[in-house]
Parts: sequence; structure tokens; C-alpha cells
Amino acid sequence: MSEKPISPLRRRMIEDMSVRKFGEKTQHDYIRHIESFAKFLGRSPDTATAEDLRRYQVHQTATGVQPPSVNSSAVALRFLFTVTLGRANLAAQLTRVHYPRRLPHVLSPEEVARLLEAAPGPGLKYKAALSVAYGAGLRASEVVSLKVCDIDSKRALIRVEQGKGRKDRHAMLSPQLLEVLRAWWRQCRSQGWLFPGRDPFLPVTTRQLNRACHMAADVAGLGAWVSPHTLRHSFATHLLESHTDVRVIQVLLGHAKLDTTARYAQVATNLLRTVTSPLDRLTLAKDGPPA
Repeated sequence: MSEKPISPLRRRMIEDMSVRKFGEKTQHDYIRHIESFAKFLGRSPDTATAEDLRRYQVHQTATGVQPPSVNSSAVALRFLFTVTLGRANLAAQLTRVHYPRRLPHVLSPEEVARLLEAAPGPGLKYKAALSVAYGAGLRASEVVSLKVCDIDSKRALIRVEQGKGRKDRHAMLSPQLLEVLRAWWRQCRSQGWLFPGRDPFLPVTTRQLNRACHMAADVAGLGAWVSPHTLRHSFATHLLESHTDVRVIQVLLGHAKLDTTARYAQVATNLLRTVTSPLDRLTLAKDGPPA
């Protein structure tokens, strides 16, 4: 059976994204947004006008599309018109929706311990994988992409290849996490992927890791909102609460901007409780030091 032919416009956009080293997921998301716009338009996007873009964003708002999705769609359309079609004047018509950012949910250290102990089999695979998400602060996609050779026990580092933004970086490898990974390796004896899938030539998928995390959360009596990314949030928050410099955490998480990391300070409740209020300082100054 022959594959469905790709339109010249779609092929050109894919080429433009590939030249700029966009990740597979990013390319897929961009194409999906352009397809949605084309469906609304009823014709090829390269015939769109400024009024068409305005009507589309009005349509998204009227149909209840959430602000993050509206903004993601605008980014994809901006790329199409600015880069692929060379019509930057149209891209200027796209509006970004500002909305309040919710604070990330985090687990307490005790809840993390319960979650890891409840991780399903086979063997230690998912306990080890979730331990990496929490112990090194890796994203789910970064966890499943790890290879055995990425674990540098001598330097106590984990090499993360082509993380978000197509950047390499090093993550921390604590002694306890190293012991968990060694125990898992003694079970699997993998020479390639650190967490092989059903096909040993392929790694486990992020979907499988998410499913295992949800199963563990259920057994541990935690909320359905718990995911591998919750462990990454918890990693950053717990480091802040232990007074680790936010700039160090930024490097460990692979954040491009310090502002992204700094938002964890808003959920580091243990850290907030240690701060002395300016009002208390006034009282101390008035009363003087104790006799």
C-alpha cells in the first residue's frame, strides 16, 4: 500500500524544521497545528490572509481552546508564515494570550519514597527509572533515552544527550542512585539502552514510564496527577529547600532561563518558613537583644 502523498507546502515546512534541528515531537506538534488551521480555513494555508488569522484566533477563543494551546498554535503559524512562506507581515497579526501560570505540584520526600517503593516490575526497571527522574531531575524523555554508557560512576555524573532544546548536559549522580542503577543493571545486563523496552533494541517509551508512574502512585495512595515530571518538580523544590543555589539547580535541570527555575521558590514551603519577616526584624530592633 502506498503512503499518502505529502503536499509541497508540508514537505517544505518539514525541511525548514529539519534544517533548524527541531525535535521529532516539535515537528509533529507544529504540523498538527497547521493541519487544524487548514481545516478551519478550508483551503491551503499559503492562501491565508491577515483576516483569516484573526478569525482563527477568535474561533479558538470561542470554542474554548485553552491559552497554552492557542499560544502553541501561534508559534507554529508564525514559523510557517515567517520561515516557510516568507510572509512575516502576516505573522505579526498573531496574538499571544497571557494567562496566570499555575504552581507545579510537588511531593514530600516521604511521598516520593512511597512512590518509588510501589513501582511495578519487571524487576527494578521502573523503580530505577523513576529514581533517575527524582534523583537527577531528568525529564521522562531524557530518562528513557539514557544508555548504559551515559552513567559515569567515576565522575558521579549522568550524561544527557540532546535534551530539551537539542542540548547536551550533565546531571548529578548521587551514591544512592548509583546503587539503584547498579542493582538494576545486574538484573538486565543491558549493553545498550539503560531501560530496554520489550524489544531490547529499543528503549521503553515515555508512555510506558508514565503508566508505571501512575500505577505506583495508585498503590502508594497518591493523586492521579502524579507523573514522572512531578518527580522532576520535586527534585528542584527539595534542592531549594536544602538551600542549594538556584543557579546550580538551573544547570542541573537544563533550563535556559533562570526565571524558569526561580518559580520553584514559590513552592519550596520549607524554605519560606525559614525566612524572617521584616515585621519581626522591626520588633527585634525595638526590643533589643535579650539580656
